[in-house]
Amino acid sequence: MRAVVSRVSSASVVVEGAVVGEVGRGLLALVGVARDDDAAAAREMARKIHELRVFPGDDGEVSAADLGLPVLVVSQFTLQGDTRRGRRPSWSAAAPGPVAEPLVETVVAALRERGARVATGVFGASMQVSSVNDGPFTLLLET
Repeated sequence: MRAVVSRVSSASVVVEGAVVGEVGRGLLALVGVARDDDAAAAREMARKIHELRVFPGDDGEVSAADLGLPVLVVSQFTLQGDTRRGRRPSWSAAAPGPVAEPLVETVVAALRERGARVATGVFGASMQVSSVNDGPFTLLLET
């Protein structure tokens, strides 16, 4: 499982002209599920996202968990694209929708169980994602 996580001052997702998820200061997590991922990997990804120390604090860097900040989770199968050969990405490592959707939902549920406020996109929809990257600060997380 991969996630591209950005520290944001705001982020939102629009589907068919309507805002379906948005956060102010917090994290934007684009999550891509691989074929061999499982619920344990999803829960570990949620932990990593929530505990990622990317916000300035009085005694060093602190996490969204420490500050009670929200997370916007957006599924993005293209994170599993392989571009090492040629000009056309291969999607063979990406989990099919019926496998990926419940695992993205597991990430969201695990974040909520940890006490995070979570907004989401719509799995499989054509989404317009907007964000104001704070820093900029963006990391690739893998489980």
